[in-house]
Amino acid sequence: MDHTATDLPSAAPVRVLLVDDQALLRSAFKVLVDSEPDMEVVGEASDGAQAVELARRTRPDVVLMDIRMPGTDGLAATRMISADPELADVRVVMLTTFEVDEYVVSALRAGASGFLGKGAEPDELLNAIRVAAAGEALLSPAATKGLIATFLAQGGGADPATAAASAGSHAQRLAALTVREREVLVHVAAGLSNDGIAGRLEVSPLTVKTHVNRAMAKLGARDRAQLVVIAYESGLVRPRAE
Repeated sequence: MDHTATDLPSAAPVRVLLVDDQALLRSAFKVLVDSEPDMEVVGEASDGAQAVELARRTRPDVVLMDIRMPGTDGLAATRMISADPELADVRVVMLTTFEVDEYVVSALRAGASGFLGKGAEPDELLNAIRVAAAGEALLSPAATKGLIATFLAQGGGADPATAAASAGSHAQRLAALTVREREVLVHVAAGLSNDGIAGRLEVSPLTVKTHVNRAMAKLGARDRAQLVVIAYESGLVRPRAE
């Protein structure tokens, strides 16, 4: 029997949870997301506490999370989602009014997969959802990895004792990585994709993916964004002087 493309099973749509205290903005995001055939909105929340509750109930693939909200803010909600083993597959993309601010690194430390400015174009927002759902690190064009690296090197808003303890913990865990895993981690921190790393190391993208997954498991990282944070906080990678 001849099967047409429509006979083939399609991939399940990316499930999205919208979190923002502005109802009008949530409505706009909902219309945009639901207009895409490969994604759907599974819930809306107006504060962080409600977001965590809905995340546990709906199990979204991606949460679009506003940072500044009354009550439980986006950072606190992201920490709670990241700390819940049952929500290990949930990716959080933080929405910020100002892309370059002190919340950026705090969001990554809290467990976010990345961040995006609220002024982003519709295509950027949709791409952000797809990138996060795929487990990639998401950094908006206006907030470069170099900025994050510099901010992390300065402590990222953490007090010196906390920053030192974090660096020591990460450095200790880095000792469990193989030489190749450390090499791959350096390239991940530089923002290279699996294909890009494969080209540099002259191995297959599948091999790179295996190394990345093993590094994440050993370092307790949820995704590539967390690997970037660990690479800089541990001192394995240092920001280049401009």
